[in-house]
Amino acid sequence: MSAPFRLASGGLIDRGKPLSFSFDGKTYNGFAGDTLASALIANGVKLVSRSFKYHRPRGILTAGSEEPNALVELRSGARREPNTRATVTELYDGLVAASQNRWPSLALDVSGINDLLSPFLAAGFYYKTFMWPAKFWEALYEPLIRRAAGLGRVAGAEDPDTYEKAFAHCDVLVIGAGPAGLMAALAAGRAGARVILADEDFRLGGRLLAERHEIDGRPGAAWAAGIEAELSAMPEVRIMHRTTVLGVYDHGQYSAVERVNDHVATPPIHEPRQRSWKIVAKRAVLAAGALERPIAFGNNDRPGVMLAGAARAYINRYAATPGKRLAVFTNNDDGWRTAADARTAGIEVVAVVDSRAAKSELSKLGFSTMSNSRVSHVDGKQGVRAIDVVGANGRATRIECDALAVSGGWNPAVHLTCHLGGKPVWNDEIAAFVPGTRPPAMYAAGATNGAFTLSRCLTGGIAAGAMAAGDCGFDFTPITQPRADDEPAAVTPLWHVKESRAKAFVDFQNDVTAKDIALAHQEGFGSVEHLKRYTTLGMATDQGKTANVTGLAILAEASGRAIPQVGTTTYRPPYVPVSFGAMAGHHRGRDFRPIRLPPSHAWATEQGAVFMETGAWLRAQYYPRAGETDWLQSVNREVAATRASVGVCDVSTFGKVAFEGPDAAAFLDRVCANTLSTLPVGKARYALMLREDGFVQDDGTVARLGPEYFVMTSTTANAPRMMQHLEFCHQVLWPALDVGMVSVSEQWAQFAVAGPRSRDVLCKLIDADIANAAFPYLGAREVSFGGVSARLFRLSFSGELAYELAVPARYGDAVIRAIMAAGAEFAITPYGIEALGVMRTEKGHVAGQEMNGQLTARDLGLGRMMSTRKDYIGRVMAQRPALLDPERPAFVGLRPVERSARLRAGAHFIPVGAAATIENDEGYMTSVAFSPTFGHWIGLGVLKRGPERIGQRVRAYDPVRNGDVEVEVCSPHFFDPEGARLHA
Repeated sequence: MSAPFRLASGGLIDRGKPLSFSFDGKTYNGFAGDTLASALIANGVKLVSRSFKYHRPRGILTAGSEEPNALVELRSGARREPNTRATVTELYDGLVAASQNRWPSLALDVSGINDLLSPFLAAGFYYKTFMWPAKFWEALYEPLIRRAAGLGRVAGAEDPDTYEKAFAHCDVLVIGAGPAGLMAALAAGRAGARVILADEDFRLGGRLLAERHEIDGRPGAAWAAGIEAELSAMPEVRIMHRTTVLGVYDHGQYSAVERVNDHVATPPIHEPRQRSWKIVAKRAVLAAGALERPIAFGNNDRPGVMLAGAARAYINRYAATPGKRLAVFTNNDDGWRTAADARTAGIEVVAVVDSRAAKSELSKLGFSTMSNSRVSHVDGKQGVRAIDVVGANGRATRIECDALAVSGGWNPAVHLTCHLGGKPVWNDEIAAFVPGTRPPAMYAAGATNGAFTLSRCLTGGIAAGAMAAGDCGFDFTPITQPRADDEPAAVTPLWHVKESRAKAFVDFQNDVTAKDIALAHQEGFGSVEHLKRYTTLGMATDQGKTANVTGLAILAEASGRAIPQVGTTTYRPPYVPVSFGAMAGHHRGRDFRPIRLPPSHAWATEQGAVFMETGAWLRAQYYPRAGETDWLQSVNREVAATRASVGVCDVSTFGKVAFEGPDAAAFLDRVCANTLSTLPVGKARYALMLREDGFVQDDGTVARLGPEYFVMTSTTANAPRMMQHLEFCHQVLWPALDVGMVSVSEQWAQFAVAGPRSRDVLCKLIDADIANAAFPYLGAREVSFGGVSARLFRLSFSGELAYELAVPARYGDAVIRAIMAAGAEFAITPYGIEALGVMRTEKGHVAGQEMNGQLTARDLGLGRMMSTRKDYIGRVMAQRPALLDPERPAFVGLRPVERSARLRAGAHFIPVGAAATIENDEGYMTSVAFSPTFGHWIGLGVLKRGPERIGQRVRAYDPVRNGDVEVEVCSPHFFDPEGARLHA
C-alpha cells in the first residue's frame, strides 16, 4: 500500500485503513484521512488538469477550497459530477475520478495548440474578433465557442441522490474552526450561548492540522481535538463538519452547505448527499483564516509549482511530499517554515530563494539561501525540472529541482465581511486587505482579521467569542489563554518578476497573465471592474481567491496608483461553488412544487382520466374510452354528450375566497370594476378585476349568501396571486374597512353539472326547488345534500343549462359518485378541462389566454362592466387615451373560410393580400378549439376594430408552424348566442 511520495511516518492519515481509487482509469492507493489531492501527490501524480483557455498542463496549487487548477470529474454514470476540487474531496474506497477539459488524453491534449496561438488570444481578443463580419456569428463563432466552452461533462441522466434544506437558529455562529474559531466557540459556549461552529473541513483545527505548532505543550492537532471534545460535550453547542458558510444576508441570516455524504460512494438510504442551511444568528464570529497568494513569474503554473503553505499541509497533515528535491521561493517569513518542515520530514531542500535582503535569524537555519533574488522561470512542461533564479546582480542561476513551493504572502479571507456592501481596507504591515465595514453583528478574528501569528489568533478568538456572547446577554467567565508562540510573519511585497521570459500567470483558472493586465490598462480598462471583465480575472470557480490581490497590485503599478486607490471588485455569494442539487433541495421533478389533488382525484383515476397540471393542481384533462385513438376523439365525445344530455366536471380547483363583515360589499366594489354592493342575497354576478394600470387582472363570480357574506371565485392558476392582491388591498390600501377574508379553495369540493338534463340529475340529489322560476340563472343558495349542508350556484361557462354544487371537501369523493349514479339513466358523461375549454370557446367566454395582462376590459368586449358611478382599482389608468383608441384590437370570433383548415393560437392577423410584416399586423388569435358542435375549428382573438369587421376576411398567419389560413371574422358567441339554453 506504499506510494513513492508518501512519507514513511507522520501525518494525520489513518494508515490502518487503506483505500483504493482511480484517476483517469489507473488505480492508486491512499488512506483514510486523505483528500484526492493528497493521495495523488503521494502517488507522484503531478499533472491533473488542463487550463481553460490555453490548455496548459496544470498541477495542484493549493490544499483548500481556493484551488484553481485541480478540477476533476468524480464518480460515473448518473452520479458523475464535473468541476470538483480535488483538494477538498475526501478519499473513499472505490472513488473514481477523471481529468477534464482535454482530448484525447491529459498528457496529449490537441487543444494545447492554443498555447502556441497565445499571441493572438490575449486579453479582450474575443471582443475584437467576434464582432465582424456579423454573418459569421451564427455560422462560425457561436458553434466554435459552444464546442470550446465548459470544463466538464454533466451526467446526462437524472441525479439519483437527494438533497435537503434545513434551518437553524443560534446566539453565536462561528465560521471557521482554526485556532481563532475554536477559542471563539469555546468562549461563547462556556458563557452559555447557543453556538454553531461551522467548518468546511472534515476535521477541526484549520491551519493547526498543517503546522508543527504547539499549544500548551501539545501538538496543535491534538490540542484542537481536545477543544472539539469539550465543545461536543456542551448541550448548547452544535459542531457542523464539512459545512461551508456561503453568504451573509440581512437580519443575521447566513447560507451554508453541508456535504453530508460527499465522502462516500453512495449515500445511505434516506440520507441526503448535501444539505443547504439557512442559519439565523444573533451574532457571528468570522474566523475563516487566510489564503496564500502566488507570485507571477515565468511558467509559474507548471505542475510541481505549489503554494508553500499547501506544500507544508501535504507534508505535515497528509505525509505526502510534493517532490524529492524542493526549492522554496518566498517574500515573507512564512515560506521559510515550509523549508524547515520539509527538511524535518527528510525532503531535500535545494534552495530558499528570498526576494528580501538577507536576515540573520533566517540564514542561521542552514539552508542554501539566495537573498535579494527572484525565480524568473520554471523549466519543464508536465513537471518541474529546474528553475532560473535572478540575483541582485541580474545574473541568472539554474537550480535543478522537481518541486517549487511559492509564497507571496497571505490574504485574509474577508469575503463574507463584504457580502452586505462592506469594503475591505488595505494593511501595509501584512500587504493585504483586512475587513473594513463588517455586516451588522459580525466580529472578525484570527488571520481573517490580519492576525497571522498563533498567539494573536488565540487572543482574538477569545475576545470575539466573549463579545458575541455578551451581546446576546450572557455573562462571560474569563478563560486562560493557551500558551503559544508568535512566529515571525514579516512580508515585503513582490507581485511580479519582470525578468520572466515566459508567461507569468496571475489567474491560473482563466489563464490571465501579468501581460494581460498591463494590456487592459493600456487599452483603457483601468477600473478594477473593467479589468475583471476585460481579462476575466477572478471570474472562475475560485472567484479569484489566489489571483485578485496580485492582479490589483500589478494594475496599481501599471497605472501609477496605490493598491488602495485601485480598490477591489465586488464580493458576492456564494463563497465557494454550490451544486444545483443543494440549492434546489427536494424541489425538483414532481417535488418542485407540491401537487394538489382535487376531491374527485381517486374517482377520476378509476375512470382512466388523463391528468395535467393546472396551477398547483392536477386536474383531469379528458377521460378516454375504449376505441378512442387520440385525445381529440375523447374531447369531442365529452362535448357532444354534455350538450346532448348531461356532463359533470370537477371545478373544485377554482380559487374561492370568502368575505365577511359590514364593509365586505364596499371592499368588493373597490377591487372589482363592476358594482357588487347592489347584489341581492341569493344571487351571483360575473365579476371583473383590473390591475392598477387599467388592464384586466382576472375574472370570476361573486355570490352573496348573506347580507355581509360573499364568496368570490377566480381562475385556478390565478388563485394565489388573486389572494395576494386582495390581502394587499385590505392591509395596505384600506386597512380601516371592517372585512375579513380567507381562502376556502381547499375547503369546498365543487362540481359543474351541465347540459339539458342537469336539472333532472340534481333534483334526485338535493332537497330544494330548482325549477327555473324558483331558481333562475345566476341564483345562489344553501341547500341540503343528503343531510349535508351544501351550496348550489346556477352558473354556466359552457352555454348550457348548468349548476355548480359545492359541498365540504371531505364529501367530494362521495358526491361525485352520487352524481354519476343519479345521472346514469341520462347517460351522464364526465368531462375534463379540455372539453370545458372547447365549450367555453364555443360560447365565447374569455379565459386565461385572453387575460394575459395585455388586454383591457374594452378590448375584451367587457367595457359595459366598468362602472361609471364608483371608484375602483384601475379605473383612472383605464381611461388613458391609448387604451381608449378605437384602433385597438378588440375581441372577435374567427372561423376558417375553408372549413377543413386548422387554426392555431398565436397566429397573427394580416389583411388579405398584404405582406406579412409588423406594420401590417392587426392582432392575434388567443384561443382555438375544434368544435364538434359545428364540425370545424373555431377561434377567439383580438383584431383591430374587430367588432366593426364582422363578415370580413383576414389571414391568420403563423410562420413558426408554417400556417397561413384565411379566416372569417364573426361574433365570438358561436353557440346559442341568444342564451335560450342558458336560461332554460
